[in-house]
Amino acid sequence: MFIISVPRMGCLRWLYCKHHQSLWKYRKMAKIVPCMEQSSASSIDPNDLLIFAHVAELGSFSRAAERMGLPKSTVSRRLAALERRLGERLLLRTTRRQTVTEFGLQLLEHARQVVAEVEAVAALSEHRQSAPSGRLRVSMPSDFANLLLVDTLATFAAMHPRISLELDLSPRRVDLLAEGFDVAIRIGDLPDDSLLAARRLFDLSTGLYASPRYLAAFGHPASPEDLVHHTGVGLLDLDGKPVNWRLSKREARWEGAAAVRVTANSPELLIGLARAGAGIAPAPDLFALADVRQGTLLRVLPKWCFPSQAVSAVFPGRKLMPAKTRVFIDALLAAFVDIPPAVVQLSIP
Repeated sequence: MFIISVPRMGCLRWLYCKHHQSLWKYRKMAKIVPCMEQSSASSIDPNDLLIFAHVAELGSFSRAAERMGLPKSTVSRRLAALERRLGERLLLRTTRRQTVTEFGLQLLEHARQVVAEVEAVAALSEHRQSAPSGRLRVSMPSDFANLLLVDTLATFAAMHPRISLELDLSPRRVDLLAEGFDVAIRIGDLPDDSLLAARRLFDLSTGLYASPRYLAAFGHPASPEDLVHHTGVGLLDLDGKPVNWRLSKREARWEGAAAVRVTANSPELLIGLARAGAGIAPAPDLFALADVRQGTLLRVLPKWCFPSQAVSAVFPGRKLMPAKTRVFIDALLAAFVDIPPAVVQLSIP
């Protein structure tokens, strides 16, 4: 059972409806009919449109009253009141048959939409109240899971014991529909795809990092141009190509790189190499935050940064999201509701 409130004339109308059958309980309806009768003559009550739709579809006041759980007299009175408000007949009634007028047919299209919306709300309410369960297949970068989501995933598994969580941490971009994935975490721009939907989680900023030992030995770059005199570790994109270093500071732009000797397709590994003194590495600020707080990494050129990238949860674009998917995306949003302060504040200027 669910409730829809329709504000009008300073009152709330409560429409009680049961999923699929659209049944009203008479004792409940008895409380709202006096409120409806206080409406101005020019107003149209959505309850009356529902009554009209049932009468027209079932072809009988008696069958409509039985379907809605109302007395036949209430159905007849409400429909007559609707016709008075509209100033036209909706039904032509005789002792043997009932026909819908031309105007009634036009109104019936709108009344059917009201019925459809009520049933959609009923389905949504029932859907959200059901306990999430089933197999949940999720694809995300391994660095993202290992560095940011271990606690979130453990808490989610404990809170939803009826969900079987299956994580794919491979670097490839999976085909959600063809491979049966429920959610994929994507970093960066998303291609247009009418079959998929996405929820933006947060924007990921990226900077340059190095260990205190490396900077003590080779010095702190004072400008991006100084990077060419340093050793770097570089990131590979999904196609296996080195990612160029594109830095910006307000309106200023710089593109280049240090002398990169090691490349990898794992930001987590780049952070480890930088921590070990292998050189200067680009890394998402959130990924490097723990090392910065522990003093094992320092931000290099803190006023310069890479273009930020959107982190999104992508899922099949169904009309109603499965409960298991919804609660997982809710958990992701809760995990990143408060993004930590920029690690620039924790670095040496």
